[in-house]
Amino acid sequence: FQLYGYCYQDSNDIPDTLTTITELGSPLEMIQLLQTSWEDRFRICLSLVRLLHYLAHSPLGSVTLLDFRPRQFVIVDGELKVTDLDDASIEESSCTSNSDCFMEFPARNFTLPCSVEGRCQSMNEKRNLYNAYRFFFTYLLPHSAPSSLRPLLDKIVNATGNLNKHGNAKYFLFYPSPSANSEFTQKCVKSANTEYRRVPEAFIPDENYRCWPSYHHKGCLLSVFDVNEAIEICDSYSQCKAFVLTNQTTWTGRQLVFFKMASNHIVPDPDKITYVKVTD
Repeated sequence: FQLYGYCYQDSNDIPDTLTTITELGSPLEMIQLLQTSWEDRFRICLSLVRLLHYLAHSPLGSVTLLDFRPRQFVIVDGELKVTDLDDASIEESSCTSNSDCFMEFPARNFTLPCSVEGRCQSMNEKRNLYNAYRFFFTYLLPHSAPSSLRPLLDKIVNATGNLNKHGNAKYFLFYPSPSANSEFTQKCVKSANTEYRRVPEAFIPDENYRCWPSYHHKGCLLSVFDVNEAIEICDSYSQCKAFVLTNQTTWTGRQLVFFKMASNHIVPDPDKITYVKVTD
């Protein structure tokens, strides 16, 4: 979370007062997040992974957030940031045996090894990891994810839920860069039997229908890797009779496409390409 400034004041009424000035973020509402696109939810999870990595390797040592819940976070420019550090701790639990390194959660319990130095090994990091799993990853990652990514996502979610030692590093393996998009999208795109007529520099201003999830609340605006994926999506909706490629992309580089239920009114637009379904 970006700190823009702070002010220290010591008065008789309130001693040792510290006021911080930070960037403004939006409160995190899980129900609203579940209604957004998978790419946006993935971006939030990716920012959380970066936060977990920083907390585990901070200049102060491994930091744990004792009150690791959604209300302690905000969304800033599509990314998740922590706002409340009052319950942060750098103290690793001391121990004389493994039984002293017991972590209890509502659904599961874990016992970590006690090191020769008398500290519970990686307890701060693993507490953060499991809380990220139960509050965020288990809800935001699998829900409406691309079909070709689901097996990998299941492995990642299960690894975090089991506090797998290498689970944290695996998050970075499915970052959807353009090259990764090419790999997973080409695997899931099927050959379409439907014929589409390409109309360059054209747009369909009306004929909208709603779909979920959509980047536009009054229409069906989705992201695709290429035309083949757009055709597959259009074929999957019975009301879809055309789609329009825009020159806009998501943060991962995927192209935004409007899906339409008719093509009766086509207007010139140099920044768009329209594809009209010829046969069903």
